[in-house]
Amino acid sequence: MKKIFLIFGGLLLSTILANGQANISPAKAQMKPIIIKGATIHVGNGTVINNGYIAFDKGKITAIGEGSAPNTAGADVVDATGQQIYPGFICPITTLGLVEIEEGARGTVDEEETGDLNPHVRSLIAFNTDSKVIPTVRSNGILLAQPTPVGGTISGTSSVVQLDAWNWQDAAYKADIAIHLTWPVARVQGRRRPAAPTPGVPQESPADRAQKAIDAITNLFNEAKAYADIAKPEVTNIRLEAMKGLFNGTKKLFVNAEGAKEIIQAVDFGKKMGVQVVIVGGNESYLVTDVLKDNNVPVILKETQRLPDKEEDDVYLPYKLPKILQDAGVTYGLTGIGFWRQRNLPFEAGQSVGYGLTKEQAISMITINNAKILGIDKTTGTLEVGKDANLFVSKGDALDMISIDVDYAFIQGRNINLDNLHKQLYKKFADKYGVKAD
Repeated sequence: MKKIFLIFGGLLLSTILANGQANISPAKAQMKPIIIKGATIHVGNGTVINNGYIAFDKGKITAIGEGSAPNTAGADVVDATGQQIYPGFICPITTLGLVEIEEGARGTVDEEETGDLNPHVRSLIAFNTDSKVIPTVRSNGILLAQPTPVGGTISGTSSVVQLDAWNWQDAAYKADIAIHLTWPVARVQGRRRPAAPTPGVPQESPADRAQKAIDAITNLFNEAKAYADIAKPEVTNIRLEAMKGLFNGTKKLFVNAEGAKEIIQAVDFGKKMGVQVVIVGGNESYLVTDVLKDNNVPVILKETQRLPDKEEDDVYLPYKLPKILQDAGVTYGLTGIGFWRQRNLPFEAGQSVGYGLTKEQAISMITINNAKILGIDKTTGTLEVGKDANLFVSKGDALDMISIDVDYAFIQGRNINLDNLHKQLYKKFADKYGVKAD
């Protein structure tokens, strides 16, 4: 009976969502030059241009500078005086587009595959461009994301997508860039209590269990490395085929590791295997900044607005971590958790400003820093001539949840629709009760 109720509830919620946002469609390709003038421009690399202009055509930035815009003939000109322009924010490590309704509707959850070692599983083909969550994220300036599989020891392969597309093929911004590994731990993490032993079942110590998992990972990587050295294998192995990119530099190994010990183990493993490692989470990365810097290993932090992992930690540690990594010379980025909290990404970045980062460093954290880690910094992440016109205009400070008010957003020069289900519901009931809607 409970199962039937869950299925019915999921179908009902899906129907409700399907009836909303019918008017939100992907934007058409940029047809003519666009110039935005009079704004404060945050380039993304620390530079700020006051009273600036930015021009783009055919999806690419063609000019940017201070003062009057040149060659405005034939262009659509947007007066953004008093407003601010930012590069599109980038959210790595997310289940956005893979999860629609987290509880009670299994048919809307496609984030995990069965099995423990799944390097060949591609999250890109599961990305749902019709997700009703995506427009709510875009409304806060997040224009690119990295839908990432979860579960198991090796979860699968991820790609970078742009968030205004008809299907996953259209959405693909850079396909199959990373394989995701959760590093085994020999201890109970965070505030969780160890599970009670099962009577009559032989007990395996956490250390033995972790070592067994590390041995399995090592064996798989050794096989994959040997397989990659074969020019034309007689028999194709899809798992090992997916891992070739790790050894030729076209893919990175994103390792979920929180503790200092696990981070060091993951970095050493990457060196041994000759693969590029990115640490995801890194709660104790502040303890091993020398290891990270010396080995050029970046860290993607998970949310600043949270409690520390350990009760004995400084309660403000999550807020301070970006500044600590900044001062240590470690490349770092930031993500949210789950599939919808990415809309808070700019505010998570803004939180770090109160704990040492400058505002421009916080902007860089979720633009060019994330772009570098994802390997897309040649085409996006900053507002520079020749890069894709991925940007948005806000009436207020985009890192402040009170003043942010995104007026325009462009992905590869396309003026995207900023409507979403939340705005539609607000307007619907504002009309009903006579409230003035913005």
